[in-house]
Amino acid sequence: MPLTVEAFVLDNRYAANCWVVRTRPGAPAAVIDPGGDPEPLVSAGVETAGILVTHGDVDHIAGVAELAERAGAEVWMPAGEADVLRTGVTRGGATVRAHDPEHEVNGGDTVSVAGIEFDVVDVPGHSAGHVAYHADGSLFSGDLVFERSVGRVDLAGGDWEQLLGSVQALLDRFGPDATVYPGHGGPTTLGRELASNPFLHELRSAAG
Repeated sequence: MPLTVEAFVLDNRYAANCWVVRTRPGAPAAVIDPGGDPEPLVSAGVETAGILVTHGDVDHIAGVAELAERAGAEVWMPAGEADVLRTGVTRGGATVRAHDPEHEVNGGDTVSVAGIEFDVVDVPGHSAGHVAYHADGSLFSGDLVFERSVGRVDLAGGDWEQLLGSVQALLDRFGPDATVYPGHGGPTTLGRELASNPFLHELRSAAG
């Protein structure tokens, strides 16, 4: 049975997606990138079994500490950006409530939350320590790639060539049919973005 995936926007200023991932409707959830007040999750009856973070920008971690406290849930944070959550100071100087993550993850790790096995994949480019989480054909990509767009690379730790390399690595590993649940905007697939995303023309040219 495919995963049940639902999007919540917890801070309208950034319109960042917080993904609620379950084995079935109503089951305990893995919550990915709670970037604002978690009250909508609580009000919707989401039972948070664990919190996964793709990277340390404010619109992806602002609600982590409060949700972890309210749900009694542990947090999985990219090792390369764990200090951002630990100190509560994000790049650009925005501050969030600090939380010492219970787990630090790197590419190649496997995380089991809410009965779901997630593969952790290093995807630097938007930020240096960015990771994605993959489970059952679903790819939670943070701010790496969006529908017809990509994450910005002009902040500290951003790198255009790394971003392109990360997208290509995901294509090589998971194939064009993998569903992408991005940090902003609606779901897409890797193949659709390779075919039509104006920012990925270099990858299309290389693919012939």
